[in-house]
Amino acid sequence: MAQVCFSCGKRPAVGNSRSHSMVATRRRFKPNLQKVRIDDAGTPRRVYVCARCLKANKVTKAARGLSRATSS
Repeated sequence: MAQVCFSCGKRPAVGNSRSHSMVATRRRFKPNLQKVRIDDAGTPRRVYVCARCLKANKVTKAARGLSRATSS
């Protein structure tokens, strides 16, 4: 899985975990990505979007089940 937000491009950041003795070990801070169906120029597609962009309505979710109902 590519850990990049489709909307804002947020990706994992790197830093240190600090133990009680302050020994530094490398770690990754992963974004809170959710797999959602979005409406991308009229075409529904599944992409990974971070929770911050979902909460701010930076993407429009695709309607569910309408494509099958209109085709018959």
